[in-house]
Amino acid sequence: MGTMGTIGMAEAVNDGLTNLETAVSWQLQSNHFPPVPTSMVSPCCEAIMAVAGDDGDRTIDLPDPITYKDRTAAPAWAIVEAHHLYPFVEQVIGEWIDDEGDEG
Repeated sequence: MGTMGTIGMAEAVNDGLTNLETAVSWQLQSNHFPPVPTSMVSPCCEAIMAVAGDDGDRTIDLPDPITYKDRTAAPAWAIVEAHHLYPFVEQVIGEWIDDEGDEG
């Protein structure tokens, strides 16, 4: 599937065909080997919104037993990068957040 699948899922969220959590779950389970645990869905969604909101350095707690550099939290940008979530960030920046910063 790869990048094209991820772009397609991000567009599906934007088009209202699925929600962000379902699309991210698909990304973690289908585009990674071994699959990333679904316990990472919520931190990944939080990271997507943080990076899209220009807060990529925000620290996000990770579910036990997942660690980042032996820590129980990671910067949002690192989560997005490690899980190949930039197509979702691009959709948030371009479509899901209006000029006033409200989701919509």
